Amino acid sequence: MKAAALIKRPIALLDRIPHGFIALLGRFSIAAVFWKSGQTKVEGLAIDIVNGEFSLGPPRLAGSAVELFRDEFRLPLIPPELAAPLAAFAEHLFPLLILVGLATRFSALALLAMTLTIQVFVYPDAYPTHGVWAAVLLYLIAKGPGALSIDHWLARRFGTGQ
Repeated sequence: MKAAALIKRPIALLDRIPHGFIALLGRFSIAAVFWKSGQTKVEGLAIDIVNGEFSLGPPRLAGSAVELFRDEFRLPLIPPELAAPLAAFAEHLFPLLILVGLATRFSALALLAMTLTIQVFVYPDAYPTHGVWAAVLLYLIAKGPGALSIDHWLARRFGTGQ
């Protein structure tokens, strides 16, 4: 009986880790992954709060972005000239929305679709990395962004669910 009590006590403490903290850490982490990837596809706009890099100019598609989609990514059904700007846009919009916690579940769903596309068509051997991304995104889809989010504020203000 004592062994069970020794196990229950630490588990009870771990159960007290707030969802809001886990969600905020997940939101920041997954947003950083996609934002940094998007930054490699644009020129003129560079924002990296962790490294302190700020270049606030009008963003434009990097010259290498289309070639990247033509030579390395090679997505089926979508030409590189369309895939490159769409990916650059998505890798900036959805991480920003997730970071502030606005339309979090839908933004996470969009990035999950992008993750699955990357896994299936681009880097099939990167399943350990993509599995971690998918786990964070699925957590945000299932549980929402937590209390430190615009979604939470809107839900409280207008009486809707997160």
